[in-house]
Amino acid sequence: MTDHATNLAQNIRKLRDERGLTQQRLAELADVPRPTLASLESGAANPTLGVLASVAAALQVSIEELIGPPRSQVQLFKAGFGRPRRRNGSLLLPLLPESVPQLELSSITLQPTAQLVGVPHTPGTREYLSCIRGTIDLLVAGERWRLVEGDALVFRGDQRHSYRNPQADKECQAISVVCFGA
Repeated sequence: MTDHATNLAQNIRKLRDERGLTQQRLAELADVPRPTLASLESGAANPTLGVLASVAAALQVSIEELIGPPRSQVQLFKAGFGRPRRRNGSLLLPLLPESVPQLELSSITLQPTAQLVGVPHTPGTREYLSCIRGTIDLLVAGERWRLVEGDALVFRGDQRHSYRNPQADKECQAISVVCFGA
């Protein structure tokens, strides 16, 4: 077996077991024959890209995660992981060290009076904004919403929106969760 075939076999078995799926159920979800899935798990198959994509989608992981080295059960990411983005007095920090399909989780810090214009996302996207320090104004769909510490707002992320710190003397911080539409 090649490294990729071994990795694929181990990863599919592990991911299937973690999700409590039988081979038959995973085969149904991936729309592949059960014998094909059994061959993948034994390391004997040479799958097409289409089969890999179907199995990855059914397990809700990337193809890279299917064929890459098996991940440890626990992995520590030291402070400073991810690439901070700075714009107009704002700082966006990723809160997840790895990509999660259809999800983005960030910390937003706005300096006094700073404004950050959000980019409309794909249709069907939902955003969740929780104010964790200070006060933040969210302008969405022509309406202004003021959030104070502990408040949360849910809105369609596929429309124009912007974040603003109305305070002249304090920075504010929020957590943004973006659940991308299909």
